[in-house]
Amino acid sequence: MSEFRQKCIGKTNLVGSFAAIPHPVAVEVMALAGLDFLCIDWEHAQISRDTIETMVRAADVHRVPAIVRVPGHAPEAIQAALDSGAQGVLVPRVSTAAQAAMAVRASRYPPLGERGVGPGRAAGYGYRIPEYLAAANDRIVVAVQVETSEGLANIEAIAAIDGVDVIFVGPGDLSVSIDAVGPKGVDKLNEAITRIIRATVAHGRTSGIFCASSQTISQWAAIGASFFMLASDTMFLGAGTAANCTAARAELGRGGRD
Repeated sequence: MSEFRQKCIGKTNLVGSFAAIPHPVAVEVMALAGLDFLCIDWEHAQISRDTIETMVRAADVHRVPAIVRVPGHAPEAIQAALDSGAQGVLVPRVSTAAQAAMAVRASRYPPLGERGVGPGRAAGYGYRIPEYLAAANDRIVVAVQVETSEGLANIEAIAAIDGVDVIFVGPGDLSVSIDAVGPKGVDKLNEAITRIIRATVAHGRTSGIFCASSQTISQWAAIGASFFMLASDTMFLGAGTAANCTAARAELGRGGRD
């Protein structure tokens, strides 16, 4: 078992971030920042399949585990992400136990699943297929994202699926799906998130959640979450630029009065 998967299923507190900028330099900068892992966002960012492999390679240089959020449930996308050398996948909008089981099957080689064997980067471009096959099922992290009203209703069944390592809450989509957007929906959303986390932990799975800022991490850690996705490279870039621009203008406004 990889150290990363061992930490995931062992509920070690992990803090990662989404990588949405499609360039290895951005990945290296994030990797050097001290994160426990990165999640390449193939679902929402404008990232091509060949660039995913380049981004995974950049994370590997700094020994920071990289997983990939795939664009949907298609087994082909899951296989492509894993063939790139990613240490796991995050499958979005999982709303039923059947969808969760499908994600597991697509991520595991027979007899545990239906992943196809290919000479991709993960298997040394064909030179290390036997070695990779022998270890892959034990190394790959399977995370499913619950972010719909249907997923909330089915959380007990989803959490009961063998092979699911992490159940990850997407608060943004969940808030829209359960009509809990904005300040008036905070209590309703928090109640739904709490229900997902508690069901996940009760079934022995690792609970994860996206946090736009670090201030909310302790709130969810207190009820059992341990796998945290903190913002993204684009969010950090925007926030850092805005903060420093504001500080620079404040200095200019001082006019050398000190």
